[in-house]
Amino acid sequence: MIQGIVQDLEPLVRIKVHGKGGRVKEIVALVDTGYTSFLSLPPAIVASLGLTWDDANKGTLADGSECIFDVYQATVVWDGKPVRVFVDELDGEPLLGMGLLNGYELRVEGRPRGKVTIKRLR
Repeated sequence: MIQGIVQDLEPLVRIKVHGKGGRVKEIVALVDTGYTSFLSLPPAIVASLGLTWDDANKGTLADGSECIFDVYQATVVWDGKPVRVFVDELDGEPLLGMGLLNGYELRVEGRPRGKVTIKRLR
């Protein structure tokens, strides 16, 4: 089970991201059910982890505009296990999307300091 907290009415969770050469960074990510990929990270974090470039992709942002961004590979500790994921390099705060939530139940207490719980579906 993954747990987090609601801060400024945003559901946040901490996850560890592993890059090249044993580099590890714990990040706080906003849980975004409108984001269909796994994880987005800003360029500075991607660079600090030395992530492996995979491809370029095109996406539609929340405001309807389109952008082209780089996609990298990383390993995250998800529900206590290492999981290989794609990381979209995007400006802004880290986002955790439906790619990681697939097969999990998300529960958010919609109040300041509310609990965020992500639990594997049986």
